[in-house]
Amino acid sequence: MPGGFAEGVAFPRDTAEVAALVASARRVLPVGAQSSLTGGATPRGDVVISTRSLDQIGEITANSVRAGAGVPLAALQRRLAASGLYYPPVPTYDGAFVGGTIATNAAGAATFKYGSARQWVEALTLVLVDGSIVELRRGASSAAPDAHFVLPRQGREPLRIPAPTYAMPDVPKLSAGYYARAGMDLVDLFVGSEGTLAVITAATLRVIPRPGTCAALLRCASDREAVAVTAALRREAAASWRGEGPLDVAAVEYMDHHALAAVPDEAFARAGLPRPDRTSAMLLVQVEVPREVDAALERLQGVLAACGVDGDPHVALPGDESGAARLFELREAVPASVNALVAAAKAHAHPDIEKTAGDLIVPFERLEEALALYREIFERRGLRYAIWGHVSDGNLHPNVIPRSIDDVERGRGAILEMARGVIAMGGAPLAEHGVGRSALKQRLLRELYGERGIEEMRASKRALDPEWKLSAGVLFPEPL
Repeated sequence: MPGGFAEGVAFPRDTAEVAALVASARRVLPVGAQSSLTGGATPRGDVVISTRSLDQIGEITANSVRAGAGVPLAALQRRLAASGLYYPPVPTYDGAFVGGTIATNAAGAATFKYGSARQWVEALTLVLVDGSIVELRRGASSAAPDAHFVLPRQGREPLRIPAPTYAMPDVPKLSAGYYARAGMDLVDLFVGSEGTLAVITAATLRVIPRPGTCAALLRCASDREAVAVTAALRREAAASWRGEGPLDVAAVEYMDHHALAAVPDEAFARAGLPRPDRTSAMLLVQVEVPREVDAALERLQGVLAACGVDGDPHVALPGDESGAARLFELREAVPASVNALVAAAKAHAHPDIEKTAGDLIVPFERLEEALALYREIFERRGLRYAIWGHVSDGNLHPNVIPRSIDDVERGRGAILEMARGVIAMGGAPLAEHGVGRSALKQRLLRELYGERGIEEMRASKRALDPEWKLSAGVLFPEPL
């Protein structure tokens, strides 16, 4: 987001330095890897507190790891892998920092099996707006029946914090403001709060034994076939988790024919694949195979045959890291190629052209309907577009491919129209990227919860940050 300016930039090395900075500064913006797409890491006159030096990885046990907010996910996974462990709820970009992924309740492809960051956070070290340090463990404090929390503070009066009460959509991933559930844990108020309530400096995260995985890339003739295959794979996965089958699917990624058309030929060549025809979609399936590799692949072939899929999948077996990387690189070539087209339009057509995209999720049973809605809205408005995303949990990213500044304006209207349709289906227009300072995403947040919901968020913030010092203007505008 353009136009950022800062009073200063600091790189604290521990929680005590963060506390001193927060206590002394007029306005503070904590940032991590700054990989956000929402402008939440763009300062507006704040003191920027970078967490990059909070990069210590502490005790690792069979079930948990202690990590500083500035630990990149790739570094965390390397350390865990040395102990045969794994942290599952990782977004696609593994350069993201631990603190940032908690602050946005980040999620990714494997949300279908493992959920988002929230379910994996056991404890947080927080710096409050007055510089006080709080160690908060899951289970220590829950919302009372009258919808408030009590937050103890060492040597100070406890804080009484109103808990939000709006109804959240029942979807597997959501990065849409403050969490709200009757009797919710206080930890969950801070997960997904985008730096507006406290500065996260460290966390204790749950981990699991590192699974063996294989990847399979397959072509589908149509959206309907892709959704049918995904539905069948979801059923197989559920059976596997009950101990009733070998096909343990952790994630299914979707790329539509427009998205694939944007990818250059060399990306397909690097993956060792021919370019699919102009109407085909592709699915990238991640299968966990602790033991029965042959049984899992045989069952996968059976599912594809039952769904009428022509051709064999391209498979990278467990241990074939380079083969798997080539398949995942093809998937990542989709957003990279679309972003390159946006950048080219910005350079040659209009300097104000920007990425215009949705982060939409619906209950899976409404996915085919939602996908048809996205296409109808784009095509009715005469927009060039591409759609891809985490189809196994119903989360897709419709992207405008702009040719003019007018396409951007019409694209914003398209995303707003899609959001209203998704909300009517019981879904959400803010699945995994957060809200930040984006005017469009803040409007989508209001569409989701209404003005009353936004005011409930403001009440929680006022209790913790009455002077609007932390990440002011993120999630919702500052009070006048």
